[in-house]
Amino acid sequence: MLSMPSLRFLSRCARAAALAFVAAATLTAPCAAQTAAPAPAAAAKATGERAVPREPVEFSEAARKAYTQSMKDARALLAQKKYDEAIAKLDALAKERPREPQARFLKGVALADQDKVDEAIAVYRGMAADFPEMPEPHNNLAVLFSKKGEYGLARDELLLAVGTAPDYPVARENLGDVYAQLAAEQYEKAAALDKRNKTAAAKLKLVREATAVAP
Repeated sequence: MLSMPSLRFLSRCARAAALAFVAAATLTAPCAAQTAAPAPAAAAKATGERAVPREPVEFSEAARKAYTQSMKDARALLAQKKYDEAIAKLDALAKERPREPQARFLKGVALADQDKVDEAIAVYRGMAADFPEMPEPHNNLAVLFSKKGEYGLARDELLLAVGTAPDYPVARENLGDVYAQLAAEQYEKAAALDKRNKTAAAKLKLVREATAVAP
């Protein structure tokens, strides 16, 4: 069975990458552009240093610094597992600057950390709708769907992620993991339907060994 860490978002290094995405983005000055050229995501390809859509209004230097500090405070609360306080701060930031995705992204991390999968899915679905140029919400949705065993939905989200950003290696690896899990399901069914089918059982064993490799 495909474990959650196999999809790069909630494993230790990938979770740090998700936070790095937020940190890198909040340190960049807003500009008028609504979209930005793709750059690697999650740990800069796995660090999450992707250019993101920005608020279409110029903010003062003081306002930007205040926003950046508030995001740092929210990350600190999350690191301390003070989830309610972190989410309250993130909700306020998202309301203040609705075209900045970082607060919503981090809220999804906070919800996923608490195993509130359906709530985290709702956050990332909203982000995917509001920021169609960003592949990260689709990748994270795939991780969450995978956790629920909904591999078809995970596959669909990852196809959207790589369609948006063909150079996004994390999503491509995750897509391979999901396809492997879908293949395992079919091999298992084939072996159950025909006990004499040794090739299906052998393929199932290989796929399970492959997906068991630690990230």
